[in-house]
Amino acid sequence: MTIRAAALSRRRIAIARAHFPVTTLGYGRRVGIWTQGCTIRCCGCMSTDTWPRLRGDMVEVGNLVQSLRPWLATADGVTVSGGEPFEQPAALAALLRILRLEISGDLFVYSGMTWERLVAEYPDVVGLPDVIMSEPYDASITGTLPFRGSDNQRLHRLTPLGALRYPESFDEPVEGVRSLDVATVGETAFLVGIPMDGARPNFRRRLRDDGFAIESVRTIRPDPGVEP
Repeated sequence: MTIRAAALSRRRIAIARAHFPVTTLGYGRRVGIWTQGCTIRCCGCMSTDTWPRLRGDMVEVGNLVQSLRPWLATADGVTVSGGEPFEQPAALAALLRILRLEISGDLFVYSGMTWERLVAEYPDVVGLPDVIMSEPYDASITGTLPFRGSDNQRLHRLTPLGALRYPESFDEPVEGVRSLDVATVGETAFLVGIPMDGARPNFRRRLRDDGFAIESVRTIRPDPGVEP
């Protein structure tokens, strides 16, 4: 490992959780990483557990990537969501740079910030992934486009790989039922993906009808070296 890579690996990032395989937030079978902390807080967000920023969620980028390495070996790419990844710009940049050394697949980052803000405030970071999905989720706007919760969100292809895997057809509406992944952490289950409009209340109601308890929960992956 070079001196620069070692320095990047020591950068700390606030992480909520990671899952594999994720098949609903990008091309193929992916590693999904959710950052912890978001001040944008879109109404209707399905990851409200990732909003608070707590010290105990901090982990070194190198340790995080090392724990993901068995997944990265067979993954088609990595999707970073949140939370708001760009609220940790230096840590996000370090994570993307280290991931680029680990995987030949595409790196896809979701952000609730506008594209104009990302380019103006984080010019050194926006060039690191292959694809960025920008703009805040707007519950008043229908979501018919692939990988978007609402159709105001914009898909930016930043590399040839991004353009190859996410062609212009991904900017056209699609019909039919959307798939969701279900990830579990202990006895807690998470829905991973983007449900169709109105699907979440129906899903929650059906779970309650079947006797399941629904509550807001959060998970953390603390660095053992950080005091809670």
